[in-house]
Amino acid sequence: MTTRDSFSGRFGIIAAAAGSAIGLGNIWRFPYMCGQNGGGIFLLVYIACILIMGRPIMLAEFIIGRRAQSNAYRAFKILSPGKPWHLIGVLGIVTAFVILSFYSAVGGWTIEYIFRSVTATISSQPKEQFESFIGTSYQPLWYQFFFLCLSLGIVMMGVKKGIEKSTRILMPLLFILLIVLCIRSVTLPGASEGLMFLLKPDFSKLTGNSVLQAMGQAFFTLSLGMGCLITYGSYIKRNEDLAFTTSMTTGSDTLIAILASVVIFPAAAAFHIEPDSGPGLLFITLPGMFQQMPGGMIFSTCFFILVGIAALTSAISLLEVVVSFCVEEMHLRRGLATALVAVCVFMMGILCSLSLGLVPELKLFGMSIFDLMDFTSSTLFLPIGGFFISIYVGWILKKHITVREVIGNGAPKPIYLRIFFFLIRYIAPASILAVFISGLFRSS
Repeated sequence: MTTRDSFSGRFGIIAAAAGSAIGLGNIWRFPYMCGQNGGGIFLLVYIACILIMGRPIMLAEFIIGRRAQSNAYRAFKILSPGKPWHLIGVLGIVTAFVILSFYSAVGGWTIEYIFRSVTATISSQPKEQFESFIGTSYQPLWYQFFFLCLSLGIVMMGVKKGIEKSTRILMPLLFILLIVLCIRSVTLPGASEGLMFLLKPDFSKLTGNSVLQAMGQAFFTLSLGMGCLITYGSYIKRNEDLAFTTSMTTGSDTLIAILASVVIFPAAAAFHIEPDSGPGLLFITLPGMFQQMPGGMIFSTCFFILVGIAALTSAISLLEVVVSFCVEEMHLRRGLATALVAVCVFMMGILCSLSLGLVPELKLFGMSIFDLMDFTSSTLFLPIGGFFISIYVGWILKKHITVREVIGNGAPKPIYLRIFFFLIRYIAPASILAVFISGLFRSS
């Protein structure tokens, strides 16, 4: 029997887990949602949601993974044999595959924009340039292929030599780039207005919808409900403190979201750009802003490298979810499993990419394949998976198992554990249910 691969130490665990959580949701989705929902007050509610909902569910997924020492599917088979709880694992694996299919397309776009920044070929009409790029050419497919090859190469090398080693390099680089961009942004003339918008809560702008959106963002940004953290949890050694790992991961994720907003809002204020520019912020609004900035193409290059790193570290974790299933359940060699999964993801990704313009007939239920994949994963699969994970750890998994996994080889933490059980049993499921229902109503 071969020894199961694992992370070598605490920094490697945190770098990999933070890399999984930190993605486009932090650097693109959080800033524009923050802009649409009042700035500082949204940030305040978001942090509260991370603490009461995101952190407990992340810890719950780590508990399942480390206890079972297996992939997201088999973990439930081991912990609850003969029961249908393994369907949560199946849903997580399917969700990871679906998300990676369209996520890899967006990852490919970031590579294109790195090249455009380096060569100073971003158009003075960024909206038309971006729409032409994704809607009238096959170029996105090549960039998507290249992005998947990067992910494949890392995952193929294994947990310690591939995932951990790459994230140990990529995550510090991501932080350095963010700090550089933050310094440049806050030193622009007129930047203070954007900084105040982000950091000064205006309670008059607090609405029920903004609270629900903050809850949804807190849930989605941490890679919850898609099997990533169960899979990574299975690579964590028994002597590691899961509570500390969870705190460091959620803290890093939140810090990145805040720093990304510090990059965007002061610069937006300096160049009189609305902070609620929506999803087009990343590839339309910001490229236009960089063009107006002295030395803009240098900072544009740094920014899109930053976005590319965030996309890559998340893609690695998504790919690993499916690969670990294929290795352990289908008994394939890691190299072969990684290649087969990447090919299948690319084939689905082609449909997602082409549905945005070149083949507009690729629609189901009135949505492009790209939008349908996004909707089914974010609005349906993720909340359902997260809801049942919180129910499972809160009510089904034996309490002494949960306690043992939380503390590792450390001393009991009675107050912390009481808070955790209250949140995972009552607050987290209720919050996810609210997010799920609101998502369905918004889409109807």
